[in-house]
Amino acid sequence: MKRMVRILDGNIFALSEDNGDMTFDPPSPSGFFVFDTRFLSTWRLTLDGEQLHPLAIHEPSYYELRLFLVPGNPTHYVDAKVSIIRDRWISDSSFTERLTVLNHTCEPADYVLRIDIDSDFAPIYNVVWPRATRLRGYREVSEDRLRLGYRRERFHRATEVSTTEPAAVDNQGMTYRIQVDRQGRWSTTLTVRSLVLRPDGADVREQLGHTHGQVGAQLRHDLSRWLADAPRLHCDWQPLTTTYQRGLADLAGLRFAPLAMPHETMLTAGLPWSATIVGRDAILTCYQTLPFVPRTAATTLRLLALVQGTVLDDFRDEEPGKILNEFRYGELAAFEERPQSPYFGGADVTPLFVVLLDEYERWTGDGQLVRDLEDAARAALHWIDEYGDIRGDGYLWYRRRNENSGAMNHCWKDSPEAICYRDGRLPGLPRATCELQGYAYDAKRRGARLAREFWGDPAYADRLERQAEELKQRFNRDYWVEEGEYFALALGPDGDHVDALASNMGHLLWSGIVDESRAPAVARHLLGPQMYSGWGVRTLGTGQARYNPLGYHLGTVWPFDNALIAAGLRRYGFVAEAGIIAEGIIDAAQHFGGRMPESFAGYDRELTRYPVPYPAANSPQASATGSTFLLLRTLLGLEPYGEHLVVHPAIPQRFGRIELLDIPGRWGRMDAIGNARITT
Repeated sequence: MKRMVRILDGNIFALSEDNGDMTFDPPSPSGFFVFDTRFLSTWRLTLDGEQLHPLAIHEPSYYELRLFLVPGNPTHYVDAKVSIIRDRWISDSSFTERLTVLNHTCEPADYVLRIDIDSDFAPIYNVVWPRATRLRGYREVSEDRLRLGYRRERFHRATEVSTTEPAAVDNQGMTYRIQVDRQGRWSTTLTVRSLVLRPDGADVREQLGHTHGQVGAQLRHDLSRWLADAPRLHCDWQPLTTTYQRGLADLAGLRFAPLAMPHETMLTAGLPWSATIVGRDAILTCYQTLPFVPRTAATTLRLLALVQGTVLDDFRDEEPGKILNEFRYGELAAFEERPQSPYFGGADVTPLFVVLLDEYERWTGDGQLVRDLEDAARAALHWIDEYGDIRGDGYLWYRRRNENSGAMNHCWKDSPEAICYRDGRLPGLPRATCELQGYAYDAKRRGARLAREFWGDPAYADRLERQAEELKQRFNRDYWVEEGEYFALALGPDGDHVDALASNMGHLLWSGIVDESRAPAVARHLLGPQMYSGWGVRTLGTGQARYNPLGYHLGTVWPFDNALIAAGLRRYGFVAEAGIIAEGIIDAAQHFGGRMPESFAGYDRELTRYPVPYPAANSPQASATGSTFLLLRTLLGLEPYGEHLVVHPAIPQRFGRIELLDIPGRWGRMDAIGNARITT
């Protein structure tokens, strides 16, 4: 599998092979993408007709990259008489590449440098699954630039490529015929602009007041400030420090300004498939990172409240009070060929919205936001009972309104086969997965606190608390699988147990819905041989008919899933078990360059000796990146209580001493220091 390199600025990114080329190849997501559309599908450089090969790759930050290349096959490397440097960066929604040709001979040399350029303007969904185009494409050639574009009714996109040095420009690219002095160099800069055009030719983003993006100096300053504002970490075990620092940089790169709030930033879900607003991922990442970089949470909450569901819309699975799950800007959404404009097909996002709102106030003391979003939070809590309780039994269920293009599963395990019986059968609809009940329980308890302390409605608070307690009692009765002593993955449409052994029950500990008497059995399963791989908890246990260590939700290991599980274990007093998960996940990240992957294979650690990548995982991915921060919070036992930060460390031996300095919150800035437990 070829190594891919990337630069990004939120939902604007360039993904290429390790020599810098972007090649139109349906299985590959390479290209230059802006707001869900691929503006470059071909960007291929040759020197005298020869392909270039990488000698070295330098990645100083998320938005810039340098490639050192030579022509020909690897056997030419020793005596290469010419080399090329490709410097590229994202700036102001543009992709820029500076090409430098270096002549290493004692004589002047003539070269033909060619850059092939093309765009299919594909929505990200169609990069891997091409379809017959309905687009009317065009090409415009001028002396120093090439414009590629398409129109479909009022939908108009264009890619404009310009060069600073003279070139022969044609419909397929640019050719430079150059002479380079002995031991000399030649350079040109190519700029690729993405244009989202109105019928009058104006850029839509400018009309909306969107600032496109930041330029190089701003990006450097912004990254420096972002890193300086975050707490400083010192740990005796270097892998934790490495993953933490990489995580901070990845979070910085994943920030983008949504069109509806052009002067604020929130987090895109991940590259390449989810470089957009995904409500679930945004909420969970903000929750995980509140003690470290809390600024994105307020924007996320405000944006999700702004586009909260207001009507019944079968196509978008929209209902009043429901929080969106995904928003896409591309052609498929614009012409309603897919429902993500926005799409509300996630039953978990709405209760999680209330969870984040409460947690945000606990950390920051920003009661004004809680008051500002009172109507949105009340509507979300009402949705749980009015539209989520499909069967009228007090549980949170889901079924899709959109029978054609809507998602089958409306939980975080949203792939079609993820919710299954132990014997492999798939339940009908509606379904009520176990973690949804935990989220609803947590949302009601947190909503009660907000109602009592900020909304001046103690009667509503009492009602929510009563509902939460009744839900907890019912849940522990109805979801418990006596044979095996674990919680069912879901209830089927007839109220029967969907009895696969799955990681979802770990989220129940995080939410607090599990009776104390049943928590030890849950913990044993999570750390037992069927669920725990040695690197982390699998999404589905071995022995289940659909178990597959490379199945997206059927046996892979997800870091964010494990971070919530570790937090839940710690909540119920299983500190050693939480530490085991934290150590395994942090250890695994070192095999991915310190970057936490979206998921990786669930093979036993003893079998493979290293974590096996999941081939189509997003990287970087927001909620996976956030897992490092929640694991760190869990190890240090960080909890806000009023105006105070409580620190109660429980650190495994391997970590040694952990110092987290300048933790932001309603208390100002505080330090947390913990030493590993002494074992004998």
